[in-house]
Amino acid sequence: MRQQTAGIHHITAFVKHAQENVDFYAGVLGLRLVKKTINFDAPEVYHLYFGDEAGSPGTIMTFFPYARAAKGRIGGGQVGVTTFIVPVGAMAFWQERLARLNVPFEQAERFGETYIQFEDRDGLKLELVERENGAPSTWSYSGIPAEQAIKGFGGAVLYSTAPEKTRLVLEDVLGLELAAQDETFARYKATGDLGNLIDVNLEAMAHGVAGAGTVHHIAWRAKDYEDHEAWRANVERSGHHPTPIIDRQYFHAIYFREEGGILFEIATDPPGFANDEPADQLGESLKLPAWFEEEREAIERNLPPIVVRELEGNRS
Repeated sequence: MRQQTAGIHHITAFVKHAQENVDFYAGVLGLRLVKKTINFDAPEVYHLYFGDEAGSPGTIMTFFPYARAAKGRIGGGQVGVTTFIVPVGAMAFWQERLARLNVPFEQAERFGETYIQFEDRDGLKLELVERENGAPSTWSYSGIPAEQAIKGFGGAVLYSTAPEKTRLVLEDVLGLELAAQDETFARYKATGDLGNLIDVNLEAMAHGVAGAGTVHHIAWRAKDYEDHEAWRANVERSGHHPTPIIDRQYFHAIYFREEGGILFEIATDPPGFANDEPADQLGESLKLPAWFEEEREAIERNLPPIVVRELEGNRS
């Protein structure tokens, strides 16, 4: 039986300053900081996860904040734009909010939908779109009522250096269906109701440069561990070269780079973010994998302090 991913599990990006990152994604966008941990491959750097109240797959934006990171350049081989869904009727609220918090934005149209597009403090490109699909948010923070809050990912715009090859991976490996096409983009649809619409450029783009303000990778959903093992075999059969399965504490992961230059991950839905702290305390303390616990004091001393806080002017 053909495997089909439900859509995006998470998206991970590089930024410079940890507190500015928290202030933007929690303070401005109202997402919940659901996990405060470290980059397992570089423990001197935080790995911060933001999402809905539970950090559900399809809602999770994650970051490596590194103060000495060079500025990146968005381009081919990257996720160019990350799309978030808000409830139908919420756009006026978000336009007023972004304006009040001094976040410049502009309006754009794509496949009959209206978006407001803006950047975070590092230049990462984001957009909001109204859609019916996706469960309503149960999280209210920073002056954002739950009925206006971001529900999760709408999808992403992929910038490929070899669009036809990227499209083949989306169709033949990940099981997405072509939903629409115009002179600029092809739109693909996954089976889920969040993170399910993926737009790909039709003309090849010049390579981007990794660094602060760019996406490191995009992760696709595997429903469980058995499904994940089947995904790895599927990717390998396709002629790509997946990594071994890696335990990331909150999901299992494999990685491979498709021929358009974009780093893809496939991540399991389980076990989730409440496997090492209570659900009502997510993101409140620094969580380390067991093999780093003996170095906790040194790691904590090396990391800049961060706090989730409401911003001045964040209430109407």
